[in-house]
Amino acid sequence: MIDLSFSIYDLEYFLLILVRISCFVFIAPFFSMSNTPSRVRVALSIFISILLYQVLTPVEYELFDTELEYAMLVIKEAIAGLLIGFGSNICMAILNFAGTIADMETGLSMVTLMDPNTRQQTSFTGVLYQYAFTMMLIASGMYRYLLGAIADSFVLIPVGGAVFRSEAMLATIVSFLSDYVVLGFRIVLPIFCVILLLNAVLGIMAKVSPQMNMFAVGMQLKVLVGLGVLFLTTYMMPGASEFIFEEMKTVTVSFVEAIRP
Repeated sequence: MIDLSFSIYDLEYFLLILVRISCFVFIAPFFSMSNTPSRVRVALSIFISILLYQVLTPVEYELFDTELEYAMLVIKEAIAGLLIGFGSNICMAILNFAGTIADMETGLSMVTLMDPNTRQQTSFTGVLYQYAFTMMLIASGMYRYLLGAIADSFVLIPVGGAVFRSEAMLATIVSFLSDYVVLGFRIVLPIFCVILLLNAVLGIMAKVSPQMNMFAVGMQLKVLVGLGVLFLTTYMMPGASEFIFEEMKTVTVSFVEAIRP
């Protein structure tokens, strides 16, 4: 006969696990997309929390004495889950940066679409990169690494044991910002170089043939050449996705190290 009885302390411990998991799912890449139904996210959070509860529940524990202390534990677990999810989610912002540069170079900066991750208006090429890299995230099984990271965080950071070190977090953010610019330019470098050469050619033609309106011709050529280069460099996206995923792993581990006791 299955025994489903539990004490109020078991329920409170389970809720602390659920808070960290649900906050992570709320902000993590792919899981936080507007295309993902809210019921799926809630069910996934509860299911993962139940699995982790069966493994993590200690025989004896004493986490708090008063309601205020329990409320502080809930806040700490929520912040821990948000930081771990945020560490992986900010790496997807590199794609928006690369897309913005590409659209500025090709003349598509006036075109804006809804970003599925941030739910804000962003560039056309940025949305293309977002969907392409999200598809690669699913195809490569990167989502399993994200779920494994939040599960392993309970080993490094026990429930109620998070210690937030601002110096380590600041160092992680500064290191990410330097990689943010480098990786963004590496993704958009083919378009940037081709448009730069096209501007040089148009400048020479404007001197050679002043009677031609190079401004009107250049706008059309930039869009055509930019979309052509974007199409031809599609095969490079799996290699570029490796840069993003490696950065995602590095930043996620750095945030976990910054809050571990």
